[in-house]
This record gives sequence, structure tokens and C-alpha cells, in this order.
Amino acid sequence: MSAELISILVLVVVFVIATTRSINMGALAFAAAYAVGELVADLDTDKIFAGFPGDLFVVLVGVTYLFAIARANGTTDWLVHASIRLVRGRVVLIPWVMFVLTGALTAIGAVSPAAVAIVAPIALSFAARYQISPLLMGAMVVHGAQGGGFSPISIYGTIVNGIVEREKLPGNEIALFLASLVVNLVIAAVVFVLFGGLKLRNDGAITETASVSASSSASSSASSSASSSVSAGADAKSVPEGRGGGGLEKDREEDRKEDPSAEPEDDTTRLNPARMATLAALVALVVAVLAFDLDAGLTSITLAVLLSTCWPEDSRNAVTQIAWPTVLLICGVLTYVGVLDEMGTIDWAGEGVSDIGVPLLSAVLLCYIGALVSAFASSVGIMGALIPLAVPFLAQGEIGAVGMVAALAVSATVVDVSPFSTNGALVLAAAPGVDRERFFRQLMMYGGIVVAVVPAVVWLALVVPGWG
Repeated sequence: MSAELISILVLVVVFVIATTRSINMGALAFAAAYAVGELVADLDTDKIFAGFPGDLFVVLVGVTYLFAIARANGTTDWLVHASIRLVRGRVVLIPWVMFVLTGALTAIGAVSPAAVAIVAPIALSFAARYQISPLLMGAMVVHGAQGGGFSPISIYGTIVNGIVEREKLPGNEIALFLASLVVNLVIAAVVFVLFGGLKLRNDGAITETASVSASSSASSSASSSASSSVSAGADAKSVPEGRGGGGLEKDREEDRKEDPSAEPEDDTTRLNPARMATLAALVALVVAVLAFDLDAGLTSITLAVLLSTCWPEDSRNAVTQIAWPTVLLICGVLTYVGVLDEMGTIDWAGEGVSDIGVPLLSAVLLCYIGALVSAFASSVGIMGALIPLAVPFLAQGEIGAVGMVAALAVSATVVDVSPFSTNGALVLAAAPGVDRERFFRQLMMYGGIVVAVVPAVVWLALVVPGWG
């Protein structure tokens, strides 16, 4: 049995053990990376550690640290209410606002993980507040980022178009951009319908005052009186627009009587010095990443440390709220994938597909390899490897180069909802108040469905007709 095949089988075993024994998959993957690297591939420790995603480690730690502080001092609550005012209380529009926002950020040049790192914590805080499915909100953020990710001035678009030019293949920058945008828009619409988006429409408008009442009610859920408060808050959310304000005032007054510890009704919407400084830090993060191309993780940690120094009481427990199990999981799996790359397993699989000799079959298999590997590794790296592998059968003229390149690009990026990819890991780490193991399984199942379905769909839509 070849070393490459052994390494793939070990990866399958890691998945099975982690799923059946509830062991952190990252810890298992570290052990597998050491065993396979040393015993099978004869790699030294330096080469094994070369696959450790140090940049992703810093991004996960830095972003979750900064937003833990933002949650502690109430900044995320303020942002939630600002979002409500932006859409005039129509919560049904919020997932689409997040989709458009991340898409706009990547379209103008933000790296996809940087855009997700900025938007996901805010979006998922909103989801937690209004009982929106975190899978729905996370998927909207990630698909929005990928929808704008191939504009002619974006990072992904520039890289892919550069590879196409270097390989002397026919190219179409607008077709590449539209292919990614349309595919991710369609997926987002399907996810929106399947995971409760239409129900949000039925809930109607949520006024700012009602949402404050709901928030106050939720804060006292530990007591029996809190149950009635939460119920009152839920009723307040669905008050018709024509109802007078007296009922809402009465509900809020009753909430305050039942729960003396509840926050004043305007506390969530009031800007204090700590919140203003945190908002300034978030703006600084956006500017640093987009305008100056600084590292999102290091910038986040620096801003978090500054806030902690000025307001230590708000950030005393923030370090403990960093998603350490998620960090271990993602870094362990990606270290093992780095070992696979170092020992040539990925190239071995790609070359085996390209040697089949049936262009259309080779094309769909390359799309699936791109999707599967990208779910665990760098999307850009996979595109850089697969597009050159497609050159031999593209040269035969039986397959359109424009459609094939677009299919590979979409297949390799749309799967970034996987919890093992950077974007999926950021969504998993940023979700407050969720059962992370359950959410991880949901993201993994959703990512698996995307890997199974999307490559075939884009192959049928873009490759089979022979576009380009």
C-alpha cells in the first residue's frame, strides 16, 4: 500500500474516532500528523510543524478575544440595535444585510477570512439575540464573502486571473465573478428558506424598544418569574405596527418590577466611553485590514490588549472566552493536511485524476478534489494547483477554459462553510451561547452536503455546455 493511500485512510480513521468517541478531532489529528509524518513519510519534526497554521491560530485567538471584550462591555448589543434601526426593525432583512456586507468587503479587496472575521461575530450575536439559526446566519456571512470574492479587483479574482494568464488560457474576469456571485446567491437563498428565514418574515417588525424588553426578559431566565418575562418579551416582538406604545411601556414596566436587576431600557442603546472605544477599535480593524493590508489576527490582539488595559473590569474574563477547543480542532486538522501536502498526497490524487483520459470525467473529478481538499486547506493554494493540472485536457479543445476555470474556482471556495476551513472556523468560534459540539456537527454536515452537491452542479452548468 502506498504512503499516500495510507495517509488518506488515517484521515478517515481520525474522523471516525472523533465522531464516535467524542474526542477533540484536532488532538487526534496532531497525533496522526506525528505518526504518519515520522513512520510513513519519514518527515522530521520541522516539516511536520511546517503545516501548523500559525496565521489562522492568531486570527482565531485575536478575533474571538476582541469580540469577547465587545460582548462583555455591551458593544455587540449596541451594534445589534443599530442593525435593527438600519432595516427599520425588519429582522428578516438582517441575514441579507450580512450577506451584502461581506460580499462588498471581499469585492473591494478584503481577503475572505478577514471579511468574515469582521462581520461574523456581529451577525452571530444578532442571531443569538433573536433566536435565528446560527447555521443560517453563518452561512449567509460566508456565502456573501465568497459571492463577492472573485470581482476583478478582489484578492481571489486577481490570483485566479493571474494563474489563467500565466498558463496562457482564455479568460473572462466578469464571467468568473458572476459565476461565483450567482452560485453563492442561489445557495444563500436556499439556506435562507430551509433554515427559518421565511419564519422571520412572519414575525414582522421588531421595534427597538420591544427588543430591549426582550433582552431584559432574557436576562432573568434563571428564575420562575423570568419565564413569564421571556414570554412577554416574545409577545412584544410580534406587536402589530398599528398598536399604540402604551402596551409596550406597560410590558417594560412589569418586566422591571419582576426583575429589579434588569438593565434600564436604554442601556443597550447608550454609548459609554468603553463602547465608543470598542467601536473605534472595530473601525480600526477594518481600516487596518482593508486599507493597509495588515494581519487581521495580530491587529485584533493588539486592539484587544489596548482595550483590556483601559477597561480591565470589562475584559477580565475575555481570555477564557477565546474558543480554545475550536482553535485546537482547526489547527490540528490543518497540521495533518500540511503533512499530506508535504508528502505529496494532494498532488498524487490530482495527477491520478488528470491521467484518466476522459476530459469531462477528469473535469468533474478535479472539481470534487478541489472542493474536498479546500474544505480542509487553503482555497487559493488548491486553485493554484488544480488549474495547471487542468491545462493538458483543456488544450485538447473539448472543454471550454472559461467554464472550467470558473467551475474549479467556485468548487474550491464555496465549501469554505466547512468548520475546518478558515471561514467556517471563524463562524464556529464567533457564535455566542451555542452548543459548540452540536454547531460543529451542523457545519460539518452542511459542508459535506455542499461538497457533495455543488461541484456536480457547477460542472453541469459551466463545464458541460463548453463555455469559453
